[in-house]
Amino acid sequence: MASSNITGVVCAALLVLCMVVPSLATVYTVGDTSGWVMGVDYSTWTSGKTFKVGDSLVFNYGSGHTVDEVSAGDYKTCTVGNSLSSDTSGASTIALKTAGTRYFICAVVGHCGSGMKLAVTVSKTKKASAPAPSADDTQAADAPTASSGTKKPSGGNTTVTTPAANKPTSTSSATTSTQSSSGTALSPIAVALSVISWPVFSMLVLT
Repeated sequence: MASSNITGVVCAALLVLCMVVPSLATVYTVGDTSGWVMGVDYSTWTSGKTFKVGDSLVFNYGSGHTVDEVSAGDYKTCTVGNSLSSDTSGASTIALKTAGTRYFICAVVGHCGSGMKLAVTVSKTKKASAPAPSADDTQAADAPTASSGTKKPSGGNTTVTTPAANKPTSTSSATTSTQSSSGTALSPIAVALSVISWPVFSMLVLT
């Protein structure tokens, strides 16, 4: 049961990750509302934009136009017939999968010279840099480690003697000692009385 719950959590996390990662990419509509047409300065359109790996270009155009990817040389001279790829669907999506500059033109004769040409420079996606250590972390790293032991006083070995606690005198011991002394003192008297009383007792009996 526990393993199935863990599997479900992992699958949900992967699904969320797959949804978030594509959302980080940007989709650019070439020419914005104008689309892919003649009479638009696409170099002005690209200015101020940063194209990164993972982004995509969307060309919207009517019939009678194409989207052809060409080399840098053919782009400069508007040469047609040597296209790397070509599309006439009217809605072409170009994924920018690698870094570098890519060149696009309309292969219809005369259209490239009329402005239907686009050069896009794609940059690599920057990796997130590790956060710099905070001032508190730096101070904690520089602080000396406290010693767990007790330091001995300098200037020679000094022995500190802790006085023993005064033990209270046991009352019971004192009482026992007193009782023993009293018993020892009464023993001779008891003997003397017994010696004196014995003849008297004998005389009374005989009488």
